[in-house]
Amino acid sequence: MRGLADVPMPYPIAGFLPAPLQEDDLLVRWTQGLDEVVAPVVSTLDCLDAYLDPWLAPPDFLLWLGEWVGAHLDENWPLERQRAMVAGAADAHRLRGTTAGLRRVLELATGGEVEIDDSTDVSWSTRPTSLESGPAVVHVRVRVAEPGRMSPHALEALTRSVVPPHVTTTLEVFGLDHLS
Repeated sequence: MRGLADVPMPYPIAGFLPAPLQEDDLLVRWTQGLDEVVAPVVSTLDCLDAYLDPWLAPPDFLLWLGEWVGAHLDENWPLERQRAMVAGAADAHRLRGTTAGLRRVLELATGGEVEIDDSTDVSWSTRPTSLESGPAVVHVRVRVAEPGRMSPHALEALTRSVVPPHVTTTLEVFGLDHLS
């Protein structure tokens, strides 16, 4: 949570007063009191670009920023992983609903290797025929350095948020030393 910061006012209000009023001691002291109140707002506005940059944003602001850009973050993930998810959100949204999009989101979320087996396919025909196919199933295998630190429920929820609702998904998380 943000706390109080003792930041100086970069643009003291008394400096904007007309010259005769700058000589009034009571008025100058009164504007100095206002400077203390307004200084955090001015500082925030001066640093707004840093708040909106996922690599520079304060950690407590990052979760809000992630919600703003539609990045699904888990508070238990390391800070750098959360920053990567927010930074890659636009790219992930562009690929949403594709295996490349699912791979990208899971790579950002886990930092591991992602392998996807997709039973869905696309076909076309010059004749209006019905092509019978089985149910759509996507099987995902994720290899990470420390599989015990990954929450399977969080990864499943993340996978469900990216995959179209009619597609059945399964997810396995392995250590990097596991061979397929």
